[in-house]
Amino acid sequence: MTVVAAPTLHLPDEPAARARGWLTKVLEGQNLADVLSGEDGVVEWLWARWSVLQQAGVTRAEFEGIVLGYRREIWLWLAGERVWTQCCGGLIGRVDRRIGQVTTPGS
Repeated sequence: MTVVAAPTLHLPDEPAARARGWLTKVLEGQNLADVLSGEDGVVEWLWARWSVLQQAGVTRAEFEGIVLGYRREIWLWLAGERVWTQCCGGLIGRVDRRIGQVTTPGS
C-alpha cells in the first residue's frame, strides 16, 4: 500500500448564488446531505475545482465522504453563521488530514 501525498488545495471564490439555492432547498425540506452530494451540490462544485484530488488518487466517493462529514460546518456557512473563508478553509484542512489516510494498492 502506498500513502497518497496530499495535494495543495486553493480557496475558490465563494459560490454565493449557488449557496442561496442550496439553502433554499434545505429550508424547503430537502435533506442537507442530499443537497450537498446531489447533482449540482457542494460536492460536485468543489470536485470540479479541486481536480488535483483525483490526480492524487482520491475518488469522488472518498471526497464526498469527507464533505458529508463536514456538513455541520457547511450548514453554518449556508445559514450565515460562518464566512466562506472559515468554512472552506476548515474543509481544506479536513481534506488534508483525511487524504493522508487514503491508500492505494501497489508500489
